[in-house]
Amino acid sequence: MATVYSEDEVTRLKIALARIARLVDRQVSGGGMTRTQLSVLGTVARLGPLRLGALAETEGLNPTMLSRVVGKLEADGLLERSTDPADRRVAQVQVTEAGELLHHRLRRERTRLFTDALARLPEEQARALRSALPALESLATEIAPQPAGSGTGAAARGRP
Repeated sequence: MATVYSEDEVTRLKIALARIARLVDRQVSGGGMTRTQLSVLGTVARLGPLRLGALAETEGLNPTMLSRVVGKLEADGLLERSTDPADRRVAQVQVTEAGELLHHRLRRERTRLFTDALARLPEEQARALRSALPALESLATEIAPQPAGSGTGAAARGRP
């Protein structure tokens, strides 16, 4: 049976998660890059090389927006666009050395920010956060859009 949350509890969770994301973005910047640009760079660095269609689906961006973002990252020397060797009609992107270096620097800085903040928390709260990790990961999975026909959405799990 699903736990029922009050509107206040849901609002507090949303506000806390959004505030954490904004604070991290402010403290660890990618040299003026947008959150979308940082996300695309990170996705390509982790999963690349990627076809543009797969990248658009992963990032939840329409092709026009993705083209703009990739164009900017390419102009900045962080991504490189090429033809997919398996299908010469398809474009793919991969991270450049400069993009890889930036991605790893930002990951280290964000990790250090979280590590330092977690170390300042009382042990009981740190333990509670550690225990909440599986639930937060599941929440992220539930919120993520599911590809059509994937059979993994809420309806496929027997929920409306």
